[in-house]
Amino acid sequence: MAQTLGLVSIIWRGAKIKIEGNDAQATLGGLVQKRVITGQQVDYANEMEASEVTATTVVERGASIMALYAPGQGELQVQCDTGQTYTWPDAFLEDPAKFSAGKGGKLKLKWAAGTPTEVLNG
Repeated sequence: MAQTLGLVSIIWRGAKIKIEGNDAQATLGGLVQKRVITGQQVDYANEMEASEVTATTVVERGASIMALYAPGQGELQVQCDTGQTYTWPDAFLEDPAKFSAGKGGKLKLKWAAGTPTEVLNG
């Protein structure tokens, strides 16, 4: 039987982010083909679509939320337990930091970026 994707790790600006549960999601952006209808013919045009990575972490004692949300771009890596690693050198966190009291102090994170590179291991 083949192993299927179960766990991912997220590394943001060189630091591993603790992810709550299995809620991390990634949309791999890049060039996509969009249909263009001209008369009775269907053509296509290339358009750029952004990548998006979302996850929920928790706010721990002594953690700096402001440092996590420092302005500017950085390197984001998503490492899959099935051997794929996706890297974006141009990622940035979208949306302001919103966290909740109780229930583990959840902090939702959402990155946007361009086209990732993919490395396959094992």
